[in-house]
Amino acid sequence: MAPIRVLTALDHARTQYYHFKAIIIAGMGLFTDSYDLFCIVPVMKIIGRVYYPSSSAGDGGPGVMPPAVVSAIVSIALLGAVVGNLLFGVLGDRVGRGRVYGACLLLLVCSSLASGFSICRTRACVLSSLCLFRFLLGVGVGGDYPLSATIMSEFANKRTRGAFIAAVFSMQGFGILASSGVTMVVAAAFDRFTGHPAPLDTPEAADIAWRVILMAGAVPAGLTFYWRMAMPETARFTALVQHDVLKATNDIGRVLTDLDLNGLDEDEDAAAIPRTPGSFRYASPASQYGLFSLAFLRQHGRNLFGCASTWFLLDIPYYSSTLFQSQIYRPWFPPASHQNVFREAYDVARFQAIIAVASTIPGYFVAVLLIDRVGRRWLQMAGFFLMAAFLFALAGPYDHYWRGNAKNAWYIVLYALTFFSANLGPNTTTFILPAELFPARFRSTCHGISAAAGKVGALVGSVGFLWASQARHRGEVQAGYERGIGMMNALVILGAISLLGLAVTYFFTPETMGRSLEENESSEQGDQDLQDGDGGMTMRLQELNLTPKSPASLVSSHVSSSPIHPHRFSV
Repeated sequence: MAPIRVLTALDHARTQYYHFKAIIIAGMGLFTDSYDLFCIVPVMKIIGRVYYPSSSAGDGGPGVMPPAVVSAIVSIALLGAVVGNLLFGVLGDRVGRGRVYGACLLLLVCSSLASGFSICRTRACVLSSLCLFRFLLGVGVGGDYPLSATIMSEFANKRTRGAFIAAVFSMQGFGILASSGVTMVVAAAFDRFTGHPAPLDTPEAADIAWRVILMAGAVPAGLTFYWRMAMPETARFTALVQHDVLKATNDIGRVLTDLDLNGLDEDEDAAAIPRTPGSFRYASPASQYGLFSLAFLRQHGRNLFGCASTWFLLDIPYYSSTLFQSQIYRPWFPPASHQNVFREAYDVARFQAIIAVASTIPGYFVAVLLIDRVGRRWLQMAGFFLMAAFLFALAGPYDHYWRGNAKNAWYIVLYALTFFSANLGPNTTTFILPAELFPARFRSTCHGISAAAGKVGALVGSVGFLWASQARHRGEVQAGYERGIGMMNALVILGAISLLGLAVTYFFTPETMGRSLEENESSEQGDQDLQDGDGGMTMRLQELNLTPKSPASLVSSHVSSSPIHPHRFSV
């Protein structure tokens, strides 16, 4: 069997039980990721009450943390995610997806538990150790992105690959919902256990409550650790990177029992191979060209730029909108000075749950339904356009209307629709596209680079927006902050960034729907090779050591290298 045969069988495989099992196994990492990243918002409310009982800025409110501390806690996990994206992305291509997948999950579990066991109980010691463990947590979170996306893309068939990867990513929505649910349960339980303390009375038990919330994030990841360790290496990595087609066939045959490896006849197999010189790369040595070579830049640089830049542009408004939540829910709940620590955390978590149920999860659900019907490119452009429209709708009348009418239902509806649009489009598609566009030996690395660019955008959006969105007049600035450009101007900028994301998608993002991973990776290099003419063909054959002196020697060479069907020659 030629190397393409097992990959073609994967592309045409029927949906089986193991596909859904793989979605759960891979998705549970992203479930844990979103749990840990989003539970920090109500947790910071509790930490503020415990370690900043009276505002150091003099605004009289309890639990107001200094802006520098807020920025550090928000950004440290994102910095760790950038490191994890790059580190585990490279390891996934060098060592293997399966070999580092379990290590990534173990790091998630250990750092979640360690965050709850932050050392000592003094303010400086607790916050320093929390930042350290949040950084390690971020490394695990970042590492899970390229590994989960790559593994799912290489297990899936080409007909439903987009829906499968989108389903893995949609577990983030359920992770947000779970973090809100756990926070509400823990807050309500501690509130009742401590006898419903007065608004300005923060009991010592509150120092335990936030630790319980953080440590609970380790449970779902720990439950799937065994199954993740038992996952076989993907057939594409084994066949195309390790060049062991027999092992790839045996491994995939154990988990996809209904895989028809002999169902394609000679003509069907030939038709499944893209008839461009670039398609010869299926059996090429791993040392053709490196990541930092001109050949990679010429053949895949455009796609890498498109994936990285759109993810960067998406995460600026996406993470900014997460911090914008405080402007939305503040008018609906009592001020901090009128409720105790547990009720404040409960209200914040409840609002997060409402947004998750009303917009985040439905957006993911619609993306799963449409991704293999509409296509990645058009869905991403539509999502960026809708994000811009809703952000402009919030920004235009903000100073003249929304700021004084924050309880208007349309205010929350427009805010929820920005999340729906993001998850329907670019927040899902930017996760999928890097797992489909690059060769197997670069796939995890390029996904990690794209995801790292996104997390840099998240840093810009979360920390930068936190400061830039402050009011222009000194009397309206939040305690501890400097004057900014105002919420209206900040929202206008976020809308413009969304339109820029639409433009970059239009010019730099190709469509991958309905095509095999090998077809996607060879589309650009095939065009380049065809321009090279016969000289380009000869160069490709020389790279693959397929320029024998006679037809007989070519057949002999193939016979000696084919582990399954040595009697048949096909390139």
